[in-house]
Amino acid sequence: MRGVKAKFNCKLADRNILVPPSLKARFPLATQEKSPQNRVTFAEFEFDCGTRELKKHGQTLRLEPQPAKVLGVLIRYAGEIVTRQELIREVWGSETFVDFDQGLNYAIRRIRAALENGADGPRFLETIPKTGYRFIAPLAETQPVAPAKIEPVAPPTSLTRPKLNRATIATFVLIPVVIACAATIAWNHRHRESSTPLGSRPTSLAVLPLRNLSADPEQEYFSDGITDELITDLAKMSGIRIISHTSVERYKKSTAPVPEIARELDVDAVVEGTVTRSGDRVRITAQLIDARTDSHLWAESYERDLPDTLALQDTVAHDIAQEIRGKVMPKRETDRNTQGGISPGALESYLRGRYLWNRRDPDSVAKAESYFEQAIRDSPDFASAYSGLADCFGVGWGPEDLPAAEKYARKAISLDPELAEGHASLGVTLLKEHRLHDAEPELRRAIELNPNYAMAHHYYSLYLLTIGRPKDALAENDQARQLDPFGMAVNTMRTVILIHSNELEGALVQAGHLAEIAPQSPAPYELMARIFWRQGRVPEAIRAEKKAGAARHLDLWIRDQDEIGRIYAHHGLLAARRRAAELMEKHKFKLSAAFQYGNLQNPEKVMENLEATSSQVLFEIRTAPELAFMHDDARYLKLVRSLQPEP
Repeated sequence: MRGVKAKFNCKLADRNILVPPSLKARFPLATQEKSPQNRVTFAEFEFDCGTRELKKHGQTLRLEPQPAKVLGVLIRYAGEIVTRQELIREVWGSETFVDFDQGLNYAIRRIRAALENGADGPRFLETIPKTGYRFIAPLAETQPVAPAKIEPVAPPTSLTRPKLNRATIATFVLIPVVIACAATIAWNHRHRESSTPLGSRPTSLAVLPLRNLSADPEQEYFSDGITDELITDLAKMSGIRIISHTSVERYKKSTAPVPEIARELDVDAVVEGTVTRSGDRVRITAQLIDARTDSHLWAESYERDLPDTLALQDTVAHDIAQEIRGKVMPKRETDRNTQGGISPGALESYLRGRYLWNRRDPDSVAKAESYFEQAIRDSPDFASAYSGLADCFGVGWGPEDLPAAEKYARKAISLDPELAEGHASLGVTLLKEHRLHDAEPELRRAIELNPNYAMAHHYYSLYLLTIGRPKDALAENDQARQLDPFGMAVNTMRTVILIHSNELEGALVQAGHLAEIAPQSPAPYELMARIFWRQGRVPEAIRAEKKAGAARHLDLWIRDQDEIGRIYAHHGLLAARRRAAELMEKHKFKLSAAFQYGNLQNPEKVMENLEATSSQVLFEIRTAPELAFMHDDARYLKLVRSLQPEP
């Protein structure tokens, strides 16, 4: 490359004009890339040097902006060795902070995948060990329709910046003209309609986990947190169905093609991207892909200081939503940009808290609680941190935590009355406190503020089941599942609702789906066992109970099932149910024991176990099929009224 003129005009335009850093800072549009007009072909591929669009047999291939830039540089110097340092300087520049090695390695992998070119037998891209890369395929240039004649600026003979000479000094005279043109282009871009045709605009979207390109793998929480917040922002403003974070998380390290992922999530568009953090600088790259055609709709890169990260997320979401909806959208005012005052430390703590909260196990939730508390200490007006803290206290560790959950949820709402998460947290807390009249309006308000918030629909379905409306609960659960198809809580609730609707075969199918989603959880097997006991299918119930015991690491419970099996073989169904109920009592599975005694129609033992059960899990008793025979029992009715007062 050194001293060798580029063979093809595939270059980044800002190499043609040397602009001082001071002018770059003041007039960034003056150095934006121009669009070279030529295209090159090699084998079955065509690469447009202006748009960096790669096609195969005329079909556009998906290639992110940075890999496309790398490919453009390699094609520009086809046949020559391009060192890693030269690629970094040419593509990323000398002033950016990205983790060069990881970013370049990823770009090369994506290029090879697009070209179906392995490193062992390269057709197009050759690796030069410890040096760099070389594009080795023969190239042919496809000339476009001739544009208006413009005197070209000779390309530099090296990837390194040329020294100042009379030509480059003369270029400064043109800078005001360049700035004026760039400003016009920027205005047109900012005020343009979406390029997505009206009839083909996406109606559903999934934001896949943003990849962490930072040098520190400990920054994984940061990219996950940004993903979560971007989903939340898009859900509020896009007007289309957005898949929740819990369902896209399973694709974090997936290599499946976008169309396949989209089919599984039932969406027609996908956002992919990266997050890079270095010190107090953050960069987000994002691209919108039409999963129906696996083609690019939009791509952009953003870079800001860490304190501006939340506002940056709003900007990214706004631009994506604008592209999808096909019209110019006003910027949305949120607590993030109206209240301000969220310190970098508070943001750090909040993102760590959400990262841990999404794991939903007791240890992680306890750690998340401490991070949310730290975020509040750093920024006392951080509404989302209060909402996170309310979630930690409201997950059901005990009724003694509910007053704290309510306090933090109300604080979040006082800081941001339009925070859907705060209203949902308050609503489910009030529901657990059996304050049904107060719970419903909060849950409905959460859905009104953010129809894409899956947990708001999930909590509202729980409310509907609690007041004895299983059909309505199932319809609301359908809404939640459309937004969170692989969510554990949502799919567990669906199984319960089907049981309470006496659709036991459908409930078994749903429990099987739940086991596929969460094979290590005891929940699907406990629900299967409940269904089998209700149906009188003892061998199947015993197998399910053993799987639940294995998931809970309860060896004694597993051995107890063998005893139940022997009793069933010698004495039949009623004896097996009776012994199962006794063992459930022994292991303090009080609600399961109450249901099992319900199968035996033993009202005394039903009431004994219900009264010993935590009130937080008694939302099921009004519609439980095992307890239908109790609906005329005065003690049962009194308990129902005390926990679930009539509206």
